[in-house]
Amino acid sequence: MTSLRTRDRMLVRLREQGIKDEVVLSAIGSIPRHIFVDEALSIRAYEDVSLPIGFGQTISQPYIVARMSEILRNGKPLDKVLEIGTGCGYQTAVLSKLAKEVYSVERIRPLVMKARGHLRELKCVNVKLGHADGNIGIAEYAPFDGIIVTAAASHMPQDLLDQLAVGGRLVIPVGTDEQILYLVERHTQKDYRHTKLEPVKFVPLLGGTS
Repeated sequence: MTSLRTRDRMLVRLREQGIKDEVVLSAIGSIPRHIFVDEALSIRAYEDVSLPIGFGQTISQPYIVARMSEILRNGKPLDKVLEIGTGCGYQTAVLSKLAKEVYSVERIRPLVMKARGHLRELKCVNVKLGHADGNIGIAEYAPFDGIIVTAAASHMPQDLLDQLAVGGRLVIPVGTDEQILYLVERHTQKDYRHTKLEPVKFVPLLGGTS
């Protein structure tokens, strides 16, 4: 269930679900998703489902990882990307194949340590992980030409909008009971375009660290 053939079947399904960016598909196909979940769940690693990773968190389903990555990339190479919510590091590993530099923050310290081990195993040398409150981003490394948020914010975080480069894209789920995936594009210093994309379901984006 962890073979290359199983991964190939996942890619066929993603194409059938509408993912067209072959760079994103290649990145996902190159990463062994099963190493990011507990061994007992590895048989389900390539199904199109989210899976628990402990601490009330989940690894997103392959479709949503591909969809958000495709939106973020927009058919163009990415330079510097910020990920909010490292989790187990799977989306981070995908981003490492799509961007020159990836900065990722996670509020739960044991998940940071777990993700660091996974990314080291895969030799993702262009990733910097931090244990921090994702709501405030990482101002010292801004601006970012892409920001991706893997937990649902109750509102659009102003700190993240401020850290987006002009011409950059923010992909973020927003909402509490009903969540919507948004694309935010920054056209000038003060001009942002917000586009509603589709309903999604994520764990909530919480403040502070643990």
